[in-house]
Amino acid sequence: MKRIGLTGNLGCGKSTVAKLFKELGAVVYDADRIIHGFYKKGHPVYQNVIEHFGESILDTEGNIDRSKLAEIVFANREELSFLEQLTHTHLYKFLDEEFSKLPEDAVAIVEASLLIEKGTYKNYDGLVVVYAPLEVCLERAVGKGMSREEAKRRLSHQLPPEEKLKVADWVIDNTGNLKETKKQVIEVFEQIRRDP
Repeated sequence: MKRIGLTGNLGCGKSTVAKLFKELGAVVYDADRIIHGFYKKGHPVYQNVIEHFGESILDTEGNIDRSKLAEIVFANREELSFLEQLTHTHLYKFLDEEFSKLPEDAVAIVEASLLIEKGTYKNYDGLVVVYAPLEVCLERAVGKGMSREEAKRRLSHQLPPEEKLKVADWVIDNTGNLKETKKQVIEVFEQIRRDP
């Protein structure tokens, strides 16, 4: 089984590329979505987050309001570090359990924003970086409803796109149209399957 990391900056089109890989037969895990699941009542992470940040981050139903939590952690690196440490520990445990269920010839792709920043890309058999220039990433994030300030703040916690390219095994340039992106994804997927 091959474990492949898929990363890139906010707004680069990681999810689009992940979807294309899935269509080709890869088993895709979205780290953000998995972590969001940890914030549900009853999960140990839910309890730890409330104990640490207090009940002011809850909505009227008693669920963790992710936008309130984001406001706190993206304004304070120590708090962000605490949250990442907590969620990532649970994430890796979850992924290891998932990987153990997959067949020998599977290609497992984990889509995550901070694989390079955290150094965890080294835990994978290869790394795909989805590239788009910073200004394009910013515009796309704003186009999806994020405020320019919030997008800038989140991007400031990520390495510049050009830096990420230095550690990539494969690069998908997502500045063009979907057809061009799909062509690259097919080529990369064939290489992943072929490479020992």
